[in-house]
Amino acid sequence: MLFKPSFAAILASLASVEVANAWFRISCAPPMVQERVDPIISPGQISQYLDSIHGGNNFFMNMTYNTLRQSTCTSCQVAQDLSNYWTPTLYFKDPTTGQFEKVPSGGLLVYYQNRGSADVANGGKGLTAFPAGFRMITGDPRKRSKKYTEGLGTQAELGERAIKSSCLRYGSGNTGYDFYGFPTTDCEAGLLSRLQMPACWDGKNLDSPDHKSHVAYLSQLDSGDCPSTHPVTLIKLTYQVTWDLTGFASRWKGKPWPFVWSNSDPTGYGWHGEFFNGWDVPTLQNAIDHCNQTPNQLSGLVTACPYFTINPASTTQACRAKTTEVVEPINGPMAKLPGCNPLQYGPGDATLYSTANCPI
Repeated sequence: MLFKPSFAAILASLASVEVANAWFRISCAPPMVQERVDPIISPGQISQYLDSIHGGNNFFMNMTYNTLRQSTCTSCQVAQDLSNYWTPTLYFKDPTTGQFEKVPSGGLLVYYQNRGSADVANGGKGLTAFPAGFRMITGDPRKRSKKYTEGLGTQAELGERAIKSSCLRYGSGNTGYDFYGFPTTDCEAGLLSRLQMPACWDGKNLDSPDHKSHVAYLSQLDSGDCPSTHPVTLIKLTYQVTWDLTGFASRWKGKPWPFVWSNSDPTGYGWHGEFFNGWDVPTLQNAIDHCNQTPNQLSGLVTACPYFTINPASTTQACRAKTTEVVEPINGPMAKLPGCNPLQYGPGDATLYSTANCPI
């Protein structure tokens, strides 16, 4: 792990209490690979910005469900889950030098949650496992401002509400807080970036041109009904990534927030997440149907589900991508973000550039 012990302990404590009614919780080691590869948005080509990728190690530009199932390890906790989970990467921009440095991540927590009126606990017919080949995204890498009145309830507003994070300040004497975009202060105990995935599916398409239209959010985001256009209720995913900001604190004290996302985003609103299903589907369906009975199962302990084989931490931390397709400097200090990503402050949507049309 990249965190010093005290920070890791805070993260472990958060995992045990943050979502007490989570159905099960899968921990993933720090990223298996960080590179400009995105087989959902940019299949078969170098993508625009650097992502942090977790999960099955047969990750590459043209991957499919079948090739992903050929992974020889996963950086996540459950052996039957060879899915990939990824998000943009956080960078520190030194306010004195203007140089960029990659921020350490403590890994990923993925919450598989039984939500919505279709769940059997709510009197419904039950939730559905992700089918083979299924993929989706939440959020928009181009976004640079908040656009909707909270509580409006449209799919666009629910999608905006799905990405809300926390500034953790345990032990500092300061009060933590939740926010959209980026915080305005140091987060002494970590920046907790959180996103929720859609939990409703049209029942037909494994993907869509915008990677969103085949799915929809529950009517109350974390509860409620699926729209009639997307009648199949899936198990709901929530991602949490905690970034360790402590090593940079002395270099920006008294100055504006200096952290940016790798997709040219200094506002925080462009953070997003992607999911490419790599589960053994019958295993996941059995877990959905049967691992919701005992107190340990209902409290989110993944080890309490007998359908799962649990990988030891030594295995998940040692798992690395079979290939790294884009080799370039990513750690810093460096004069620019990987790819062509000049910072774009909004409030209008940003332009995503390729190297062929790069303005810098």
